[in-house]
Amino acid sequence: MKTPSTALVLLSGGQDSTTCLAWALERFKKVKTLTFDYGQRHRVEVEQAGRIAKLAGVEQELMKIDLFSELSRSALTHHQLEVKAGEDGQLPTTFVPGRNLIFLSLAAMKAYQLGIRDIVTGVCQTDYSGYPDCREEFVRSLEQTTSLAMDTQFHFHAPLMRLSKADTVKLMNELGHLDWLKESHTCYEGRRPACSKCPACILRLKGFKEAGIIDPLEVES
Repeated sequence: MKTPSTALVLLSGGQDSTTCLAWALERFKKVKTLTFDYGQRHRVEVEQAGRIAKLAGVEQELMKIDLFSELSRSALTHHQLEVKAGEDGQLPTTFVPGRNLIFLSLAAMKAYQLGIRDIVTGVCQTDYSGYPDCREEFVRSLEQTTSLAMDTQFHFHAPLMRLSKADTVKLMNELGHLDWLKESHTCYEGRRPACSKCPACILRLKGFKEAGIIDPLEVES
């Protein structure tokens, strides 16, 4: 049975958040989505988030944030920087310091206004790029801090936290919405068809291959 409450899903337009949307729709009576436009390199994902929300038949709110490019030097917010995986213990150039901290805090503020206490995010510490704000200890810590700050018990759900990319693919298949992933966006270069060469594309392709499922997303050959 579905929980008779409403969940707010952080929908980026990517594979993981799209899977979380399908997960939430199975568990909550009503679902709303929140998408952040923070000047990201792959702006196309904002458009794809809108398409996915429409496919799912859920309400989407787009929130614009203009501070990230001023506060950090990341390849996701400064297009002149090269997208590179982390080496020798360094974080990838795509790391945006504090991004999930801000996203979850703003989502909680919005949820508070709407009377929503369940917030769903696609962060994952299994197959991830080394981002410290994707770790479970961070999510649990912020859940407690946010609840204290607003004197309200929030629940931050991270259903993919312990799943590999292959497990996430299998989950979406089991939920019956694998076709939604055709509209999802992964490529750091913002390409559709996807470039198939950037770190994000490689991780996605690896997940589908290990799951033994064909990715509905079109990629460059």
